[in-house]
Amino acid sequence: MQPVSFGELVRVSARIGFLSFGGPAGQIALMHRELVDERQWVDEGSFLRALNLCHLLPGPEAQQLATWIGWRLHGTLGGLVAGMLFVIPGALVMLGLSILYAMAAQISLIAAIFLGVKAAVLAIVVQAVLRVAARALKGRFQRVLAVLSFIALALFDAPFPLVILMAGLAGALVTRWRPDWLKLHAAPGGTGADKASLARTAGTVLGWLAVWWAPMLLVLLTLGQHHVLWHIGLFFSKLAVVTFGGAYAVLAYMAQQAVETMGWLRPAEMADGLGLAETTPGPLIMVTQFVGFLGAWRAPEPFSPLVAGLLGAMLTTWVTFAPCFLWIFAFAPWMARLERMTALQGALAAITAAVVGVIANLSLWFALHVLFRRLTAASWGPAGFLVPDPASLDWRAAVIALVAAVLVFRLKQGLLRVLGLCALLGLVLGHI
Repeated sequence: MQPVSFGELVRVSARIGFLSFGGPAGQIALMHRELVDERQWVDEGSFLRALNLCHLLPGPEAQQLATWIGWRLHGTLGGLVAGMLFVIPGALVMLGLSILYAMAAQISLIAAIFLGVKAAVLAIVVQAVLRVAARALKGRFQRVLAVLSFIALALFDAPFPLVILMAGLAGALVTRWRPDWLKLHAAPGGTGADKASLARTAGTVLGWLAVWWAPMLLVLLTLGQHHVLWHIGLFFSKLAVVTFGGAYAVLAYMAQQAVETMGWLRPAEMADGLGLAETTPGPLIMVTQFVGFLGAWRAPEPFSPLVAGLLGAMLTTWVTFAPCFLWIFAFAPWMARLERMTALQGALAAITAAVVGVIANLSLWFALHVLFRRLTAASWGPAGFLVPDPASLDWRAAVIALVAAVLVFRLKQGLLRVLGLCALLGLVLGHI
């Protein structure tokens, strides 16, 4: 293979960043076509093993895979460039859409468009549930984990990190005592850890921890612990550590905290943000930027709303993606050894199964808040749940959601087309 110039890496990484629509599956397929099939910068085996590593780590796997490829070709600088160019185009688009949303969301025309977008998101999230389930639920044990995680979140309001932790622990234990329950495949052999050393890894971790937390220290020293920017940065820093299984897996937890605990935005706005993130290139987790922007926009002092929103968006993006570079630069040299740790593989398989229940809970949460205007909290023993008022059903949202389901599941239409058609339908029905 011919050496890849740094300039060529920059050019191709920028191209991938601007074309990376379609969620992680589409983004990974794009990178495979561009870098493995067409340019042969990385061989098939290395690409797949790196993807396995990225699945083991918290954060968006496609962005981490892009970072690993850059690191493989041009070291730390290459990883920085490839990873950042995967994020920056989508971040800029999302920032522009967030500003437009904050300024124009109350205009009836915009509200009607987002009525369609929110209803379309329901079908998209259900599709995500089915896709992840088809990949993750290989046996009875995984199906039980998925059901238990759904019950824990939907009925008992269990914290998302606790659900993930317990699933991982169960997977590690089952791997030791009943490995056939998880149907794990043997990892390939190899000596890929020859570049790894504990001293180098420790230095990398400490350096990137400093990078990660530098803006937070600045906020702490200038604005204090009670300012919304401190709360935004702290919340999304925690979220970055538990984002296993893709963005959909943490959206329910993020929505619960941002809407019900922090009060940064309303449930319908959370669905709007997801719809916006679906239309932009880059990782779907970019929806966090939308949440951070609105949270700071609504508590701007001592800044103007726009300046506060910009700071909130930039801080959110920083603390969301800086950890991704930490994971890759620290653990990529250990890739071969990590792949052969069966307990770790079992924990990941169990977490992936639990994520099915997490996304199913997200689907239920979105459906209730998009389709009904009034919800009542109810309980049955220790369990608690929301009961919709049938009289408050939004028939327009229900019709659009049904159309979206037909487009997604029956007609197999692409994501952007579904969102576009449903936005137009919302525009039509919104004035009835």
